[in-house]
Amino acid sequence: MTMTTDPTFHVYDTTLRDGAQQEGLNLSVADKLVISRHLDDLGVGYIEGGWPGSNPKDTEFFARARTELTLKHATLAAFGATRRAGSNAADDPLVAALRDSGASVVTLVAKSHDRHVELALRTTLEENLAMVRDTVEYLREHGQRVFVDCEHFFDGYRRNRDYALDVVRTAAEAGAEVVILCDTNGGMLPHWVGEIVADVAASTGARLGIHAHNDTGCAVANSVAAVQAGATHLQGCINGYGERTGNADLIACVANLELKLGQKVMPTGALREASRIAHAVAEVTNYPPAARQPYTGVSAFAHKAGLHASAIRVDPDLYQHIDPELVGNDMRLLVSEMAGRATIELKGKELGFDLSGDAETLALVTDVVKEREQAGYTFEAADASFELLLAEMVEGERPSYFDVQSWRVITESSQAAGEEAQSEATLKIVAGGQRYVVTGEGNGPVSALDHALRQAIERAFPDVETFGLNDYRVRILNESGGTDARIRVMIGTTDGVDTWTTVGVGHNIVEASWEALLDAFTYGLRRHRP
Repeated sequence: MTMTTDPTFHVYDTTLRDGAQQEGLNLSVADKLVISRHLDDLGVGYIEGGWPGSNPKDTEFFARARTELTLKHATLAAFGATRRAGSNAADDPLVAALRDSGASVVTLVAKSHDRHVELALRTTLEENLAMVRDTVEYLREHGQRVFVDCEHFFDGYRRNRDYALDVVRTAAEAGAEVVILCDTNGGMLPHWVGEIVADVAASTGARLGIHAHNDTGCAVANSVAAVQAGATHLQGCINGYGERTGNADLIACVANLELKLGQKVMPTGALREASRIAHAVAEVTNYPPAARQPYTGVSAFAHKAGLHASAIRVDPDLYQHIDPELVGNDMRLLVSEMAGRATIELKGKELGFDLSGDAETLALVTDVVKEREQAGYTFEAADASFELLLAEMVEGERPSYFDVQSWRVITESSQAAGEEAQSEATLKIVAGGQRYVVTGEGNGPVSALDHALRQAIERAFPDVETFGLNDYRVRILNESGGTDARIRVMIGTTDGVDTWTTVGVGHNIVEASWEALLDAFTYGLRRHRP
């Protein structure tokens, strides 16, 4: 990856510190090291690693980062606060932890809202300015670059403009390389941000940055507005992580700047890795990215309506604002009851079936899809089941690698012993020309069937050892039916490289699960042995 980014612009990721404050998101030191490598691969300029000295985990992270992290593009930044009121920076243990962190860049949070100074810090406005000046100068004297985050800046500016500007001037004059204006409460709108940033730039001459939260749903727009108004330092979190409604999604911000405004802020080709890295980080955090996340979401370039598909067949750009490959994503066609022949044709082409000119098959497949969706199936999220259906209709028979003669499941609970219920499945099957009668046990009927099926076919098809269920979802289709309601089951499966989803429908949850499970194994074998 060639570095051709404008060095006067900073892309600064704060996932490991501010993003980690998201509810339900807990990162170990090992997690933070892995995410750092992903962010470096993305090409960000700065990675905020945490607050050394404030907690043992962040202190350990910076200690391990010295020997375990080799960053190609990013510079590691330590986060901390200005010294305490009524003391000296040289005597403050948290400032000393920043000095000794090994990070060449320190980002200090400073109060810029007069009421926060008086009520939260319980000190005077003059002492707050002295705290900023003293801390910045002390760290600069020890050879570190210093950035200053002006917390609650926009709210403070609107209440007391003169004091907010004084904080910016003080930080810049003390040697802060960048002063970041923070919309800490996330309450700003883009035109307010643009006007304020322009005024601060003109009034102070300081180099400015933006740190936006998403409480109005405007974090990305506010960040872009700030850059347009003169900010040259952009902070955000990958996947929009952060407390409350999150921080500005760093990838969406960068993509908007580069692909919409033509402003080069990342290494050449970096955005083509964006979707992969966004999803890789999500795996580490165990917090799946939103499907409809701009640019990197799995639904960002998904098309469902038949009208859209007809136009896409002519020119994909008619219903896409960019080429998905620019951010490492893919166009997807969703097959549903809204699908027309154009959707089926394009989806078939995507799956390796050339249906162009075959009006009869297209009409037949379209009718079957609509009929089955009326019965409760859904193929827009179950591509694997749709591919099996399409193969059956185009090739004349459903792909099959084994024949199931019968199956039975028994669930038993011994209340006297206080044991959990256990399930046992008996399966009669023919695979590889051999008939098997096998029994599988599990903590539920689906688990027992899964174990029995594996035992029955693994001799003929050792590939199944790599198959693992990674998702299981149940939905009641007609709630008024009570316990007699129709059930839809979706099963996600992976072989460690790819993932696929299958669907089953029935009045019996085990029957619906068995249908989806059979599709899952059949599709997996089809991929491994076409």
